[in-house]
Amino acid sequence: MTKEPRKPQSFVFDEPGEKPVEEGRMRKPGAFDAGIVLTPDELDPFLGTADALPPPPPRPRRGLPLVKIFLAALGTILSIGFGLWLDGLIRALFSRADWLGYTAIAITALGILALVGMVLREWLGMRRLSAVQALKAEAEDALRNRMPAPARTVVEKLVALSERLPETAAGRAALARTTGEIIDAEGLLALAEIELLGPTDRKVRQLILNASKRVSVVTAVSPRALVDLGYVLFEASRLVRAIAEAYGTHPGRLGMLRLFRDVVAHLAVTGSIAVGDSLVQQVLGHGLASKLSARLGEGVVNGLMTARIGIAAMDLLRPLPFKAMKRPGIGDFLGDLAGIKS
Repeated sequence: MTKEPRKPQSFVFDEPGEKPVEEGRMRKPGAFDAGIVLTPDELDPFLGTADALPPPPPRPRRGLPLVKIFLAALGTILSIGFGLWLDGLIRALFSRADWLGYTAIAITALGILALVGMVLREWLGMRRLSAVQALKAEAEDALRNRMPAPARTVVEKLVALSERLPETAAGRAALARTTGEIIDAEGLLALAEIELLGPTDRKVRQLILNASKRVSVVTAVSPRALVDLGYVLFEASRLVRAIAEAYGTHPGRLGMLRLFRDVVAHLAVTGSIAVGDSLVQQVLGHGLASKLSARLGEGVVNGLMTARIGIAAMDLLRPLPFKAMKRPGIGDFLGDLAGIKS
């Protein structure tokens, strides 16, 4: 005989002291006293924080810029004195002969035009340097933005900057063929860096290597330390100007002073040769001290210092940061200068 399966049933367990809940009737929500105490507003440390903080210290009062006032007054007096001297000279020439006076006026006008041209050229050179730094900042913003429109704007400015460079002709043609095909900002900037800056980077690297070799040889055979220092400074200034022109920037004399100052500041920030690029480990690893004389070793170190200056100028004057291409280091020039196969 088969028994029928028992139907499921429900059971209600009531805690002691609680009233059973009637079927079909919802229990009213109750309040629970968990010991929560609200802090009054006047005692809350997070309210009125701005009032609780001490006020910023007042800016120190600067005195009169005495040095600037002195230089401005001196420049004004010298300008007035030069103008009076020139006026007296022209009047004296007119008193002798009219053609002498007119010749002096023509020479003065020619000198003023030359001065205006010099000022304009220096201003344009400073603007080019500022444009390179602004373009680099725009490229960084475009990489963070990841939208194609800012990246295309950066590429257009880079193409305009490199139009006068013959080694970028093939790269500009390749970019023109791929217009509209790349929509990724990172890929577009990487392609522009490879096509437009790749040939220029190779040219700049050769410039740095040649300058470093010249410094290494000359300072190795030079008998005086003063001659070494003078030649290193001369070669470094030539190298910085050559790198600027290779990247399409033609700084004037004032621009060169500013650029050289920025290069020295960049070297101070990035560190010395040995610390920044592990030169000591490389030299000791190759056994350079056992292969070279002390004087030749000094020449190699001077050449590496010139290479370090060139790399710093490359960092400042390159319109785009190193992303798709590898940044050169001191180790890339060590083997060429010391004659050691890496």
